[in-house]
Formats: sequence, structure tokens, C-alpha cells
Amino acid sequence: MKMKHINSMTLYVPQMNCAACVGKIEAAFEKLSQPGVDTQLVARVSARVNLADKQVHIQGDISSELAIVTVASVGYDSELVLDSKLASEKKIQAERAEYRTRIIQSMLGLGLGVPMMLWGLLGGEMMVNNPSQQLAWGVMGIITFILLVTTGGHFYKGMWRALKARSANMDTLIVLGTTTAWAYSMLVVVMPSWFPAETRHVYFEASVMILGLINLGHALELRAKGKTSEAVQRLIGLQSTTAIRLTDSGDEEVDIAQIRLGDKLRLQPGSRVALDGEVLSGESNLNESMLTGEPIPVSKSIGATLSAGTVNGNGSLIYRVTAGLTDTRLAKIIDLVQQAQTSKIPIGRLTDKISAYFVPVVVVIALVAAVVWYLVGPAPQISHALVVLTSVLIIACPCALGLATPMSIMVSVGRAAQMGVLIKNGEALQTASKVTCVVLDKTGTITSGKPSVTDILLLGHDSSTDSQAAASEQLLLLVASLEQHSEHPLAQAMLDEAKTRELSLVEPERFNNIQGKGIVGIVSGVELAIGNMSLMVMEGISGVDALQDEVEALAQLGNTPVYVAREGRLVGVIAISDPVKPDAKDAIAALKRAGKRVILLSGDKQETVQAVADEVGIDEVIAGVLPEQKQAKIIELKESGEIVAMVGDGINDAPALMSANVGIAMGDGTEVAIESADLTLLTGRLSVLADTFALANASMRNIKQNLFGAFIYNSLGIPIAAGVLFPLTGILLNPVIAGAAMALSSLTVVTNANRLRHVKLS
Repeated sequence: MKMKHINSMTLYVPQMNCAACVGKIEAAFEKLSQPGVDTQLVARVSARVNLADKQVHIQGDISSELAIVTVASVGYDSELVLDSKLASEKKIQAERAEYRTRIIQSMLGLGLGVPMMLWGLLGGEMMVNNPSQQLAWGVMGIITFILLVTTGGHFYKGMWRALKARSANMDTLIVLGTTTAWAYSMLVVVMPSWFPAETRHVYFEASVMILGLINLGHALELRAKGKTSEAVQRLIGLQSTTAIRLTDSGDEEVDIAQIRLGDKLRLQPGSRVALDGEVLSGESNLNESMLTGEPIPVSKSIGATLSAGTVNGNGSLIYRVTAGLTDTRLAKIIDLVQQAQTSKIPIGRLTDKISAYFVPVVVVIALVAAVVWYLVGPAPQISHALVVLTSVLIIACPCALGLATPMSIMVSVGRAAQMGVLIKNGEALQTASKVTCVVLDKTGTITSGKPSVTDILLLGHDSSTDSQAAASEQLLLLVASLEQHSEHPLAQAMLDEAKTRELSLVEPERFNNIQGKGIVGIVSGVELAIGNMSLMVMEGISGVDALQDEVEALAQLGNTPVYVAREGRLVGVIAISDPVKPDAKDAIAALKRAGKRVILLSGDKQETVQAVADEVGIDEVIAGVLPEQKQAKIIELKESGEIVAMVGDGINDAPALMSANVGIAMGDGTEVAIESADLTLLTGRLSVLADTFALANASMRNIKQNLFGAFIYNSLGIPIAAGVLFPLTGILLNPVIAGAAMALSSLTVVTNANRLRHVKLS
């Protein structure tokens, strides 16, 4: 039967959990394009691995059967993904279950290992010299064996997969260390007479302690990954599932999949736009912050374009559908995020690279040393050979190597949390240490993201300060009283200002909302018109040019003017803007001192963005860009050689956050931005940015120190354990000393990692 070929597919690989796994899988697909492969089965295949979702995205003329076989050839099971949403849910459930399992395994291992270790440290007998000790330690050996199987089974499976792929990894080191310690100890228990009296030491606690610590590290790593894979699901949640379609027989609610191009839809107040379209009738204000990042709603009338996912205000619109479900701007943003997820290059783990060469060398040295001692060593040869074999493998135990990276990451993440920064994984920390360029969104990042009153300009009032203050409060009292019935964000800004000034508002006698222009009404017998210039023209308000110079000056600073008319004549203008965060200027200065290139990137108009940039001290500005253009700018910077950190808070920033080398979300921003990012500033303060990069640099130095220290311990200890000093000293390294060296290397790693708690950042 001929196999079916398809152009693209996605495989779910549940056992893929490290950069080494990624490399093996990618290499396997690369081999398919090499000479000698049956070109009738495959041609020009490319595979992109998404480690976060444990998925492999494959493009090319290849069958699903061959793709699964290719993954299996390097030791991993996989399955074809037919429903991406179900696959994502399955992965989340699997990781939650694995986290619980690793925590339980860690508790079991440490629960037995710690008491045994304390027993030895407090003077308890760890030797086997009589039958009662044989019986006692025999029972402990059986219990330890059960724990090896139950808490370390996945390590043995991982080693077996590596062996089948003719490679070695951390699992190989873990299995060698724990199994050798247990096997040696059990031989001492069963046949103590085979061993010299001074070598009859048991190491059961080493086996379970190693498993407990490594399982704890894996659990913490799973937890640190956070919920990055939920970013797309949250974006999908913005899509409407139904819409109201206009037909000859009246309105009908239909599933969004049934809607076709050209259909007429009704958008009710407070509803979300189902599909991109063009307004045919009606007026309303729409919140487009998820696309533009701007907090001020946009007025929509006949001929205006609508974007799927945006939220309607209190008006009603009829619009014509201009884009299908997969062609809307929101759908494209979702697609961009998905592409960015798979385009990230996984960061290789140095420990896996070391172990790939280290393990075979250690095994060869251990075996050669044991054979030499058995053939030419002094009596008892077998005992000395076993002591040497065990000493070499114990001193090469992966405990220090296994702790070197996670301990530094754990301490760094804790230090960052105290600073108000959430770091989702160690890979983000490593990349952050290399950042050369910081790109910041404007709204909600540099600015607060919440409109507020900045100025109240009055026309025809006394010039004294007291008179101005009283007149301003009187005007604000009337305006806020009428705005109580408006749902516009600018109205909320004026209400917030009135609340701050503790003004007692009154109920208006009349209120009327004029879509896209403003409101009119009567408060305390005073007729008011509040809104934009269009409303002033429509109402025939006189004196509208009196404050034009002041209004233009405020507009240059990024303010939005709200005109206020009383009894048919302009009496004032209230300026509203999105204020710059108090710490923004100092934060930008700190980044510049650290040698970072700083760029302000925004979808807002050039004048507003430039005004904000000038205020905070940013020299480079990119304005008026849509979400896909933001992402393109980030990619352009990366291609020019920059290591880019993107800082944003809105849904419109999600593609750029995912495409940047490091995505940094503001904690007071949207959930999608937070889920799309690698780091989150929990308090929304920019002042911690420079310290975060400094912490990342310190962390990477610390990790390299730990790895170097752990490797040096092993490199120096292995020859001694093999007996190279015996001809000179007549002393053979006791496994007890080998175990102590192993413990000392771990202690050194932990102590060095804890220095990060107090390292000076600025």
C-alpha cells in the first residue's frame, strides 16, 4: 500500500525535555535530505522543534508514518497532532501530572536519604562488620532498591533511549552513580568478607539522595516553565464563536464558521467584533487596545474598518464582512505567535554537552583501572578492583553537575522575585545576559496605560491663582456630573480627577450621548456640551478658536483635548493624556549606562510617541506600526546582529514579544502579553529592567563557575580514585573519601549559587 504524503504536519513528542533531545530530532530529519535516502519517500524536509509545547513542526513531502519512524530512530515516541487545541490541553495535563510525580519522588528519596545521611554524620555505624549489621543494612538495601525503581525509573528509561541512539546524557550519569553506589553497597552487605575491613562502607544514602535532589530539580524546572504555551489559547479566546447576521427574514444568531464574505452583521453594544469588516450604518466607539495598544476608544462610523476581537462601546453598528475566519488581523496575530514559538532556537545545556563526552571517558577509565588492579594489583585483587571501580564512578557522580545550573537558576529566580520580576525559565535568564538592544512599547509600558486629566484651560476668568483654582473645580464639577452617564474612558479620567479633588457630584437633569462626538445635557440648570471639535461645530458653539494655540501646544505633548461649552459658548478645554510612569526616565538612563541600545516602538502617531521619547530620554523612535510591523522590526533588529529584549503589555505586543530574543511583559498588562513573554515585571515598574539584566549576567557567570568547579572536582578526583597515587603513597582512595569529595563538590556548588542572593547589581 502506497503511503500518503502531506505538505506539513505536527508531531507531539512527550519525552522531549532538553536541548539535547532537540538536537537529536533535528539531526534525524536533516539526514533525510542527505544522499542515499530514497527520494521517492522524502524531498527537502525541514523540521522545527517547539520545546515548550514538545512538538515538532515538519514541512516537506514526507508521510506521517516516515516522520514518526524518524523520531523513533533517535529514541523517542511521537504521535500525529490532529487537533492543536486538544494537543495543548493534553500537554498541560501531562506536565501537571509529571510535576506531582517528581515532587512525590523527591520527597521519597530525600525522606529516606536525609535520615541515613544524618545517621552517619552523627556517629552511626555505616560499616558492615557483623551479621546484625548485615541484616539491618540488607533491609535498607531492599528499601533503597525499591526507591531506585520507583523514583529513578525514568532515568533508566532515558539512559536506554540515549544508548539506542548511541549517545550519553545526564540520565546516563545519574544511573551510573546511583546504581554503582547501590550495587557496591549490596555486595558489601551480601559478601562482606570479599572486602578489606576498611572498605566495607555502604552508600545507600548516596543513591536515594541523588535521585531525590535531581527529581526536585526537574520538578522546579517544570514549574519554572510557567504557562507560555497558553499564549495562543488566550488569543484564540478573543475570537467570537457566534455573530448576529442580517437576513431577509430578520436577525439570526449563527456560528462564526457559517459566515461568508459579504454577509451583513449587527454589532450590539458591548459585543466583540466577530470578523474584520466595513461599517455600513451606525456610530460607536470601539476599544482597539488589543490591536493598537492605545487605551482611548476609536470612533467608528460609515465606511470605517472593524477588526475582529475589538470591543464595541454603547453604540450599534451594521457592518459587512471583509475577511474570513483565518484571514482576520487577530487570526494573523495568532499565526505570528505560533510561528515565533517554533522559530526560537533552543538553548543547549552545557551539562548535556559535557556528559556526552564525560560519561564514556569515565566508564572507560573505571573499567581499565579495575582490570589493571585485578591483573597486577596486590591481594585481594577482586576487592581492590571493585573499590577502584566504585570510587571512580562515585567521584564522577553527577550530583554536582546536576545541581550546578538549577541551583543558580533557583537562587536567581528568588532574587528576581524579590525585585518584582518573574523569570519563567533559565534559558530566558541566559539570553537576557546577552541583550544588547531594549525595545519598549509606549502605552502601558513607558506610560501608565490609564488616561488622566493633565490640564484644565479656562476661557474668560480672573487671572488670580485662587480664582483659577475655584473656576477649574467649578467647571470640573459640572463636567464630571454630566459624564457620570458616559461609558467613555475619557469620561472616567474626568470622574477620577473629580474624585481626587473630592468634589460632590450632582445628578444631571438631561443627558444625551452623541456617538463619535461627545455628550450634551443640563446640570444644575446649566446647558453643557462636552466633546471633540466636531461636537462644537455641530452645536454651533462660539469662541472655539480662542484657545487654539494652547490646544495645539498640548497636542504636541500627546494630550487629547476635550472641549467644554456652557450655554452655547466655549468656556474651557480639559486636556487628557496617558502620563509617563514616574520611574521611566531613570529606568531609561540606567539602561543606557549599562550600554544598552534603547528604542521606543509604538502604534500611536509620530508626534505623541516623539513627545514621550523626548520626555524620558529615548533617542530612537519607531511610530505608527501595527502588530505585524512591530514583529517585523524586532526580526530586522535581530538580523542586524542585535540581541533584542522587547518590553510590552498588550495583545498587540504578543508577536513581537515571542519573536524577540527575550520577551518582557509588564505585570499590569494583558494576560496574553504576560503569557507570551519570557520575563514579567510583576509591579509594572521599569526601574528593575537594568537590575534584571545585571542579575542575568551575574547568574550566567555563577553557572559557569559551578560547572567548572564540578568538572574540576571530577577531573582531579577520577585519576586519584583510579589509583595513580598508589605507587607513590601506597594509599588507595577509599570510597568513603570519594563520597566525601562528591559531597564537597555539591556543597561548593550550592554555596557558590547562594552568593547570588547578595551580589551587587548596581
